[in-house]
Amino acid sequence: MKRISLLGSTGSIGTQCLDIVRENSEKYQVKALTCGSNVKLLADQINEFNPELVVTADENDGRLLQKKYPHIEVMCGRHGLIEAAKIGCDMVVNGLMGMRGLEPTYHAVMAGRDIALANKETLVSGGEVIMDAVRKKGIRLLPVDSEHSAIFQSLEGNEGRKISKILLTASGGPFRGFTIKQLEEVTLEQALKHPNWSMGRKITIDSATMMNKGLEVIEAKWLFDVDVRKIEILVHPQSILHSAVEFEDKSVIGQMGVPDMRIPISFAMSYPKRLSSSREGVDFFGKAANLTFEKPDRSVFKCIKIAYDSSEAGGTYPVVMNAANEVFVDLFLKEKIRFIDIQNKLEKILESHKPTYNLDLEGIIEQDRIAREEAYKLAIK
Repeated sequence: MKRISLLGSTGSIGTQCLDIVRENSEKYQVKALTCGSNVKLLADQINEFNPELVVTADENDGRLLQKKYPHIEVMCGRHGLIEAAKIGCDMVVNGLMGMRGLEPTYHAVMAGRDIALANKETLVSGGEVIMDAVRKKGIRLLPVDSEHSAIFQSLEGNEGRKISKILLTASGGPFRGFTIKQLEEVTLEQALKHPNWSMGRKITIDSATMMNKGLEVIEAKWLFDVDVRKIEILVHPQSILHSAVEFEDKSVIGQMGVPDMRIPISFAMSYPKRLSSSREGVDFFGKAANLTFEKPDRSVFKCIKIAYDSSEAGGTYPVVMNAANEVFVDLFLKEKIRFIDIQNKLEKILESHKPTYNLDLEGIIEQDRIAREEAYKLAIK
């Protein structure tokens, strides 16, 4: 019986994680659940999985839940997330959205917990600090993103063999083939319609701008200790090959599967074993009969270049890039800026950034706060 603490239980990753727990109830026990604002769904999850600890973002929500479930410990906010990350369990599944996933990840590592990580911003902003802690504590940090799971699986059994490059696949999002002029006319409704994946609103917009792929490049750099110049993005509209590794002899090993996040989630949760599934597999005579690959257009989707440049510059550049992107995406979701403004304003804020280096966790969090304030001021001018 593997004990799970699930951060972000009501989001896309969290609900799919609980699908896996539900299908394998003899293998998993839920110790903690954390939630943002969807308290109604959280209450349903409490009824079904009976955790020891529940965390809400809002204190009023927490008080209501404590009255309803007096036998369960209820905590709130940042402190609650940290306690959920440190709770006695076998694995922390981090399905949080955005930068707020960094601090709980760090505390989970320091508490010696294995982590299934779906929160890419953790490594984008705090990769050096987190990976140093992972090495010192000797815990497993298992990727949940479909692309990083594919790379991880491709590297299994190839330890010590030299990597020529990582081939990181991308669907291309809803605007593949668009021109800059067309991006200027994009609506929120269009941007939220991803062709292949069902995800949360923020990551769906990141996929549309292709910043999601830029974040994944930086995440792959830290997870697999590879220079970003050895990571190549392949636009693959069918989303069947989830990523691959080319070795020095030019052999390419990749992982294929239907676009279903429960596959990489279950692999991380069950590693080093695999869970049986009754879901449909790849139809090699249907969608997978014709797989295509193309280069992303960096002159149109500028977030890709922004991410590579920020990673190579290092220091606080990725922190600022990530913080500003979160601000601009949120403003776009609220229809306060245009879609094209996300990448244009990112370029502008990074051009004026004066970096610092070798920050600890507190320094990264403070730099993130400052960057958000600056990004908001820039956006509302």
